[in-house]
Amino acid sequence: MNGATRNDSGSSDPDVLALGAPLRVAYFGGSFDPPHLGHLAVAMAAKEALALDTVLFAPVGFQPLKPQGSQASFSQRLTMTHLAISGHPGFSISLADEPRSNGVPNYTWGTLQAVRAELPAGSQLFLLMGADSLAGFRRWFRAAEIPFMAALIVASRPGEYIDDLKALFPPGLSVEAAPDLATPRGSSEMRTYLLRNSNGDAAPFYFLPEVEVEISASQIREQLRDPLHPVTGADSLLPIAVSDFIRAQGIYQ
Repeated sequence: MNGATRNDSGSSDPDVLALGAPLRVAYFGGSFDPPHLGHLAVAMAAKEALALDTVLFAPVGFQPLKPQGSQASFSQRLTMTHLAISGHPGFSISLADEPRSNGVPNYTWGTLQAVRAELPAGSQLFLLMGADSLAGFRRWFRAAEIPFMAALIVASRPGEYIDDLKALFPPGLSVEAAPDLATPRGSSEMRTYLLRNSNGDAAPFYFLPEVEVEISASQIREQLRDPLHPVTGADSLLPIAVSDFIRAQGIYQ
């Protein structure tokens, strides 16, 4: 099944998205090359602020906007993501973006359709991303339709500011502040907006400013290649199980 999930124990879990009762689910796709503490911080912040039932971590097989691909294999990234989320209630793995046998790229528009089809009736689907992903959002396939399929949750890192939101969205979408937009937890740190299209449809957009973990996957990969700057132990930028797996497999060496 294209949208199959695994729970944080690593076993196949068809009930995660099929419990019958409506769910609040955030889809969190990315390379996860490797998954790090910043990814976990973003997911935890979104889960708390929007009272999410589940955050689906989805390593992507082939991203059309990143033709160079990932440095670790999909299988390695899937294993690392499972290790990263293990023990975190409400975090699950989705295989909706796994590589396709025909080599066709994974487009978020189609993936969200598949995930939505598996949710119980009345569920709410969100798309979780970092501000760096939002910067390239207007180049995504059928980007103008995506916020109306899954409400956007965007998390920024410390010192990362978005001055002109309108410039980041495709033509035909307008952005307006909506400070009174109802949210489950009423987080004072969360900024709320409405996106509107030319048909008059409206979709909420949630912005989480300054999630306090400033980490990048490229930074981690560079440090792992540097024998004088090891990434291990309590001060690691990675969950310990992920760090151990990377070193045991010799990934990024």
